[in-house]
Amino acid sequence: MTPFTRLTSLAAPLLRDNIDTDTIIPSREMKSTGRTGLADGLFAPWRYQQGRQPHPEFVLNRPEFADARILVTGANFGCGSSREHAVWALAGWGIRAVIAESFAPIFRNNCVRNGLLPVALDAAAIAEVAGQEATIDLSAQNVGAVGQDWPFEIDAESKTMLLEGLEAIDLTLKHQAAITSWTQRDRMARPWVYLEHAS
Repeated sequence: MTPFTRLTSLAAPLLRDNIDTDTIIPSREMKSTGRTGLADGLFAPWRYQQGRQPHPEFVLNRPEFADARILVTGANFGCGSSREHAVWALAGWGIRAVIAESFAPIFRNNCVRNGLLPVALDAAAIAEVAGQEATIDLSAQNVGAVGQDWPFEIDAESKTMLLEGLEAIDLTLKHQAAITSWTQRDRMARPWVYLEHAS
């Protein structure tokens, strides 16, 4: 995964609460089990009019937000089913961070494990950031926009994964020396566990 360190982008405003994963990527838009090719279905119920024509008023269809890498939204973002495709669709579109009042826990975890930064800020901060150019500094745990700064919380493990571009297995392998040492001790203490059976 691409490490997340510092990002400056317009913050596309989608200021609604309880946006669920079926709205982020409807099941009818999930035509493969892979991580790619999902951007076309992102927010399909809102992005398209009849005949799959782009709705000109939907925020991601507006020219000024065409290259936005930050999405700003309301409370309980990513609720509903736990489909990881929702994060893959956002990432496929180019979104690297979502700023919301709160996130559904499974969706938040899926974001971190796929290199997308979830930032929780209060409603007043979101109102200030929405539609503005914003800078997110993950090391400093800070969002800056309109001459103001807002700190945000993130647990140490998630921060490490994002800063270093690690997947869950990569994070485990950071402890390879300790794992190897334990295995060697255990092999001495319980050799019968490691016997290979003849085929």
